[in-house]
Amino acid sequence: MRIHIQFISNGELIPFNYQPMLTGALHKWIGKNEIHDDISLYSFSWLVGGNATKDGLRFNKGGHFFISSFDSSVLKKIIQGIQSDPSLGYGLSVKEVILQEDPAFRSEATFFCASPVLIKRRVDQKEIHYTFDNEESDLYLTETLRTKLKKAGLSDEGVSVTFDRDYRAPRTKVIYYNDVGNKVNLCPVKISGTPEQIAFAWNVGLGNSTGIGFGALK
Repeated sequence: MRIHIQFISNGELIPFNYQPMLTGALHKWIGKNEIHDDISLYSFSWLVGGNATKDGLRFNKGGHFFISSFDSSVLKKIIQGIQSDPSLGYGLSVKEVILQEDPAFRSEATFFCASPVLIKRRVDQKEIHYTFDNEESDLYLTETLRTKLKKAGLSDEGVSVTFDRDYRAPRTKVIYYNDVGNKVNLCPVKISGTPEQIAFAWNVGLGNSTGIGFGALK
């Protein structure tokens, strides 16, 4: 399930690296819960609707983003949290929340990214970030999705994830989260599996660190 959140702004400048603000708002709305320290079975997009300046973003006409979760009770907690305190941070405040049920998927689907995909593994005590042009990337995307499917009690058999390498304009960039640089991917992904597995991926996102704003799928 997904909730689309529309927000308004008081005109304050928003820093480009605003992910910690969004993550903090999400944790505030969910409240004290064990999911904060567990494998993330939820994802959220980046903010849409801002105008970029040399110093940051302004949302003078408001904007929107979404939060998705395999567990609908998490979204209910978030909605309750928003009702108690609609502030996001930096002068942003929730105006409206719209629910969306899972679409009816088939056995294959291609998704654009609503936030960049991060793939990381620790190799010889060093953290390596993988990009769409690395051969291992598809394997690791599939591996992480299978881990999350098992965590949710769903079958992981037959599911596979690949980057859409026919896409003409894939790119990478480095995104800083709390001063830590993350090399991320802006490239569509293809998922094969059961409709249930694909709906699950649509909700929980792909790759690593979906709980702090990476890997959300449109």
